[in-house]
Amino acid sequence: MNQRLRVLVAAFGDAGHVFPAIALGKALAARGHEVVIETWEERRAAVEGEGLGFAAAEEYRMFPPPDPESEEGQHAAEAAQALLPLLEDFRPHVVVSDILTLAPTLAAERTGIPLATLIPHIYPVVEPGLPFFAIGLRPPRTGLGRRIWRYGHDRALRIGLEQGRRDLNLQRGRLDLPPIDRFHGGISPDLALVATYPQLEYPRAWPSGVEITGPMTFELPHPDIDLPPGADPLVLVAPSTAHDSDNHLVRTALAALADEPVRVVATTNRVAPQRPIGVPANARLVEWLSYSQLMPAASLVISHGGHGTVARALGAGTPVLVCPIIGDMSETAMRVAWAGAGLSLPWRLCRPAPLRWAARRLLHERSFEAEAEEIAAWGRQNDGAARGAELVEELALEKVAAA
Repeated sequence: MNQRLRVLVAAFGDAGHVFPAIALGKALAARGHEVVIETWEERRAAVEGEGLGFAAAEEYRMFPPPDPESEEGQHAAEAAQALLPLLEDFRPHVVVSDILTLAPTLAAERTGIPLATLIPHIYPVVEPGLPFFAIGLRPPRTGLGRRIWRYGHDRALRIGLEQGRRDLNLQRGRLDLPPIDRFHGGISPDLALVATYPQLEYPRAWPSGVEITGPMTFELPHPDIDLPPGADPLVLVAPSTAHDSDNHLVRTALAALADEPVRVVATTNRVAPQRPIGVPANARLVEWLSYSQLMPAASLVISHGGHGTVARALGAGTPVLVCPIIGDMSETAMRVAWAGAGLSLPWRLCRPAPLRWAARRLLHERSFEAEAEEIAAWGRQNDGAARGAELVEELALEKVAAA
């Protein structure tokens, strides 16, 4: 490949979204392309520290989604309009838009630039006959179960999808874009990069243009920490960076494992405790840590189920205990349990006794480690960011050749 491409990668600013975008940007740059990452201003240092270009993104609320008829609900169209000067100046050959960043998706279409979508977690589009996404249920085992879910898809889910399409078409109309008939209009029909492990995806008929690349991993550098002394199995407690303001998971895990024959490292992930956290003799509590140091050393990772954390654990061959708190964490938890690489503990049961029982099972039943290691072995042979960069390059060159 001799042509140097210009690529704009746009991402929501939460770590679980911007870190995969940076990983993809690095892989594209390694292939000789010029890359600009558009994301929140607070991520500038991380982006520029990797030698990538940075553009500050308009920030707007995603959860809960605002009424599209309200002033706040018009912000996606306004942000897309504000992005047009950057596209005109940088003239990217292709835009890669995170699944949560609607503005770059609209702006790319407005200017006729090829678009790919980066999905940094499990594929969220429901296939008829499978459970709704994010509620955390296994696929049905009988024909009756599949018919029930198909009925639900045709009734309840379709109502929500039609509302989403209407809301999107309102935004499109504000940019003089024609309405679309398909659902999930924020996902590119040309290329959707699903940055997860195929072992976490239920069997299904995959749409054209959807590619499972494997996770795209990136982390901010951080010095190694001293581990608790001894040779007992190491348990890492790695909560979400965006939720659980009372550090409930950390408090519960430290209490549950205080008298167990394990060593524990827990991190608050810079969520400042609102009240003191008791730290037992077999544990260390830190504000931040390096997953590159801790994941391979751990025998078990306890997490809320953020996809990035789960992917890093499985990539190290480490089983996961997931206590989902919000959003798609319940889905990730169930996929991990379905794959046999960990267990799901509902948030209502996130108490010392149930957590202790689940941790004991994961540490003593070797099947969980074996399944996690199989996933890790796949990951060692499949670099998600490198594969994503290849696919983005192919899309851009195909469109260039057709122009």
